[in-house]
Amino acid sequence: MLLRTGAEIPSSEITPKELYEAFQANRRSVLTGLGAMGVAAAAAGFPRMAAAETKLNNLVETKYAVPDRATTPEAKAKSYNNFYEFGEDKSDPAKNAHTLRTRPWSVKVEGLVQKPRTIDDDTIAGYRPMEQRVYRFRCVEAWSMVIPWDGYPLAEFIKAMDPLPSAKYVQFISLADGKQELLPGGIEWPYSEGLRMDEAMNPLTLLTFGSYGETLANQQGAPIRVIVPWKYGFKSAKSIVTIRFVDKQPPTTWNELAANEYGFYSNVNPSVDHPRWSQAHERLLNSNTIFPKYVPTLMFNGYGDQVASMYAGMDLKKNY
Repeated sequence: MLLRTGAEIPSSEITPKELYEAFQANRRSVLTGLGAMGVAAAAAGFPRMAAAETKLNNLVETKYAVPDRATTPEAKAKSYNNFYEFGEDKSDPAKNAHTLRTRPWSVKVEGLVQKPRTIDDDTIAGYRPMEQRVYRFRCVEAWSMVIPWDGYPLAEFIKAMDPLPSAKYVQFISLADGKQELLPGGIEWPYSEGLRMDEAMNPLTLLTFGSYGETLANQQGAPIRVIVPWKYGFKSAKSIVTIRFVDKQPPTTWNELAANEYGFYSNVNPSVDHPRWSQAHERLLNSNTIFPKYVPTLMFNGYGDQVASMYAGMDLKKNY
């Protein structure tokens, strides 16, 4: 970990005091430690940290990085967010998500699975050691970040859940609690997203518990979310409370709301414009400069070598 003195840090990179205090007041306890069998697995090699700690000290080395782009400053990544449950403006989640209670938390696993169950998030976090992956993160509004996400492949969790052969899709349902969230009108809650099974099993798809070596901030989708880096950001479901295995394409929130704008697949594709703006370029949010920098959008967000084969023969303008 690189430490810098106050004199070396530009004032533009320093988080405002009020945001820092709000963030600190609602940090969730660390999600490393317990293995699939709880305390017994923890004793076998997954030590659990004290509840007050937020650092993810068990991260293992990873081969994933984005060598051509700078990492987005942590303060920007945690203050410029899409999380409509807490408001529509990019600054709303950081201001409002302190009401989200992430402890205790459990996830229902249901549908076409050998044994439906409800699992606490500590146990889910311990199914495999976590690693940090620096991924491009592209939003449909034509802005992008580069964020070090912390978790492990969703495929590892799916294997442990032992879905039936008839399961062809995985659906994710997010929390919808009017006492904790704003849940603005115009959207049918709870938020729903889904992936084809091969997409969910792709090694890039990350079951995510943290970023920048810390547990997820509430506004990032704490305590558990997915990251699907070759798709637009809304495909990466946040604050997940249900994982459902199904045999047919599940309904997804934005596709149901405006199918002509948000396809089920939503792969990053510079040749498919959003009806209201171009996707050919993106605005980099990887610094605190006041001057925006635009770069050409990469097909599959730059992950074509790992994912393009899943869509061989498909019309990606029709199946957008």
